[in-house]
Amino acid sequence: MTDHVPVIAVDGPSGTGKGTICRYLANTLKWHLLDSGALYRLLALAAGQQGVELDDAEALAELAANLEISFDYSGDIDRVLLAGQDVSDEIRTESCANAASRLAALPEVRQALLSFQQRFRQSPGLVADGRDMGTIVFPDADLKIFLTADAAERARRRHKQLKEKGFDVNLADLSVEITERDARDSQRAVSPLIPANDARVIDTTDLSIQDVVELVSGLIRDQFPV
Repeated sequence: MTDHVPVIAVDGPSGTGKGTICRYLANTLKWHLLDSGALYRLLALAAGQQGVELDDAEALAELAANLEISFDYSGDIDRVLLAGQDVSDEIRTESCANAASRLAALPEVRQALLSFQQRFRQSPGLVADGRDMGTIVFPDADLKIFLTADAAERARRRHKQLKEKGFDVNLADLSVEITERDARDSQRAVSPLIPANDARVIDTTDLSIQDVVELVSGLIRDQFPV
């Protein structure tokens, strides 16, 4: 019988502080990190490069099954590689995010990426960042957290983040895109963006990252007492 490998599943829409919190947890606990959103963005990018339509479920599933991807979290800056090429900036654009949201609604694509995501569960533990980590990918996760925030505040945060990275973005357009993506992700038939029944929901609208870190750290202490 294999030893149990603990999982902390953190779900929620973009702009809630999910990525920052998950990176902090993984570094603090010395656990592995899964950025599942990056997988869908990588698939969207690969589809664009190879001329695969975002509604061609069969071709996308085949492409997903053969993706050559790797993650490098060893330095100060995360690096994501597709077929050996650093595409860290390309997958963080809003156009890539919207394309990823479209293909993520296809059951064939989600199934193709399911086992790939589950292979990240390795000792000593895993912090899983996504939208269906606690409901579908790791339903037996030891701790499930769902981060949420007001859409306007999430758009403001995302706008600030993209501007700091040098992207030319419009806040009003970004707000519309986030609202549309939220609706698409939460209303899709397969793996919708919803909290797991046993998830702890945290609204980060009026909280700083440090506030969220303290709340989440308290949940971890309760779940994994020393």
